[in-house]
Amino acid sequence: MSFKIVTDSCANLTGELIEKYGVEVISLQYHMNDKSYDSYIKGEKPDFTEAYKFLREKGKVTTSLVGRDACDNVIIPLLQQGEDVLILAFSSGLSGTYQNIVTAAEDYKEAFPDRKVIVVDTLAASMGQGLLVHYAVNLQNQGKTIEEVAQWVEDNKLNLVHIFTLDDLFFLKRGGRLSGTSAVVGTVLGIKPLMHVANDGKLYVTGKARGRKASIEHLINSLEVQGENIKDQTIFITHGDSFEDAKFIAAAIKTKYGVKDVVINCLDPVIASHSGPGTLAVFFIGKER
Repeated sequence: MSFKIVTDSCANLTGELIEKYGVEVISLQYHMNDKSYDSYIKGEKPDFTEAYKFLREKGKVTTSLVGRDACDNVIIPLLQQGEDVLILAFSSGLSGTYQNIVTAAEDYKEAFPDRKVIVVDTLAASMGQGLLVHYAVNLQNQGKTIEEVAQWVEDNKLNLVHIFTLDDLFFLKRGGRLSGTSAVVGTVLGIKPLMHVANDGKLYVTGKARGRKASIEHLINSLEVQGENIKDQTIFITHGDSFEDAKFIAAAIKTKYGVKDVVINCLDPVIASHSGPGTLAVFFIGKER
């Protein structure tokens, strides 16, 4: 039976990949200056310039979970067309979006008893979630069933490595992850936190680097330390309006590991509101998170 893969905008997939994969995207919203914005609008190229300018000025961007209307607008038409639906959702450890989608899915199953609706908690964020979509689409194209694809994601999601670094400690302080004193001292010393998404789908600080250059080197070296068969993988990189740094990482990965496929995209404001401008992250398959 035919099925569609659906994800949400926190997967940070590029417009080109969304079109290539044929996936549908449910958008989360962010709010600033008393206005609300969708992170993703089908067929439109996102422009986050204003949002990043606002964040650099230390403006507070707030976010909303996926709403019922957003789910209905994407999923109900697919079910009406006779499609089964596999939804790969943003980590339940970071958002209530997954639970909102699960609640909606129960209603869809009742309204469309002949259709399959499967929701997977990816326990992933940003293009880590997007990378799971990438693998799911590949399996779908190989003829795997909706159940087989969902099971593969469940079985392999904890091998999806997320390695982040933040450039501005202010956002950790504002989010309650760092005291004001530590933020001030760390800023003076040029400390850059090193972070990852763990098996519970939550974001943790794992270490620190002295300066931007050292934090970038950590991201590059993490593929050798934690990755498996890196040369044959597609590597995803996200950046918080730091495209030049992301390009540097991509070039280094290609040179050091012989990687051929690297995809770069800008971090959407829903996630950037918590991590700040200058965030950099790499995503790949490893032995464990």
